[in-house]
Amino acid sequence: MNDRDVLRHIDELIAEEHELRARATTPGLDEAEHARLRDLEVQLDQCWDLLRQRRARAEFGLDPDGAQARPADQVEHYRG
Repeated sequence: MNDRDVLRHIDELIAEEHELRARATTPGLDEAEHARLRDLEVQLDQCWDLLRQRRARAEFGLDPDGAQARPADQVEHYRG
């Protein structure tokens, strides 16, 4: 997966997230849709992390394909 593929996947996830958030106001989301929204948020965090890793590796002369998606529990608990 290259940067363009990661960005395309991010765009797809964002589109689905926006659709769910728009429906969340009227009439609201059911339990499965809320779960899907949480899952989308985690997947987006993982994709953004992967893209940052790829770009950092490229910046320092390393192969961007060496970057790997990190587990959800790892990217969800970063400290800023």
